[in-house]
Parts: sequence; C-alpha cells; structure tokens
Amino acid sequence: MANTAQARKRARQAVKQNAHNSSQRSTLRTAVKAVRKAIEAGDKTAAAEVFLKSVSTIDRIADKKIIHKNKAARHKSRLAAALKALA
Repeated sequence: MANTAQARKRARQAVKQNAHNSSQRSTLRTAVKAVRKAIEAGDKTAAAEVFLKSVSTIDRIADKKIIHKNKAARHKSRLAAALKALA
C-alpha cells in the first residue's frame, strides 16, 4: 500500500481512471462489433451509417489516448475495407 498521502490519492485516482478507460474500451469494441454485424447482415446503406458512427467513436477514444492512434486507424481501415467488399 502507498505510504504518503500523495501516493494514496494517486492510487485512488488510478482505480477511478482505470474503470473509466475500461468503459471506453468496451464502447469501442461494441462499435466495431456493430459494424461487423451490419456488414454480415448484407445491408450496405445501414452498414455505412453504422460505420460512420463507429468511426466517430473510434476517433474520440483515440483522441483521449485510450487507444493508440495507429490502432484506431487500423480498425477504421479494416472496417472500411470490409464495407467496400460488401459491394
């Protein structure tokens, strides 16, 4: 356990931040799964709509540095390629 007041406070903050970041990562995974599901359904217009919302979510999470910007780019690229292959 932390010995100083400062270290105890940082430990409390770390727990709180970890919970928040975990929630954000879960949101990211849900957004990616939603696009995959829409693509599997075969409806290109619906998939394109979900893709745009997901790109916004992915970018927002990358901007907060919860995931690396390259990981965000990789997700977006793969989803866009899957959407394009649907045509």
